[in-house]
Amino acid sequence: MSYGNRIAELREERGWTQEYLAALLKITRAALSHYEKNRRKPDFETLTQLADLFQVSTDYLIGRTAIPTNTLDNEVQQFADDLELSDADLLDKYSLMVDGRKLTAEETKRFIAFVRAERMMSP
Repeated sequence: MSYGNRIAELREERGWTQEYLAALLKITRAALSHYEKNRRKPDFETLTQLADLFQVSTDYLIGRTAIPTNTLDNEVQQFADDLELSDADLLDKYSLMVDGRKLTAEETKRFIAFVRAERMMSP
């Protein structure tokens, strides 16, 4: 399903008119119509606003996944949020170990890259 179809479907599920959604997004109804008809692609800011309004992921909106939301339990979400710490802070806070050995800063960077890549690929 294309991004335009997803936007139109989500809007219609909520009973919203194009005028109403366009006003929420602070764009013209014509611009929204172009998005829904796949004539134009929404910019990043608009795409993010749409995801927030519809409470879905941007990946769902653009058709990368058929699952509207990716939900994590609180413990996993907190861990994921903490991955934004510096490598040194992450190593100190979690003492990440593999095979009984503490990860180096470089290994931590690769670990974070792996988790991000895995998230992008999971439905």
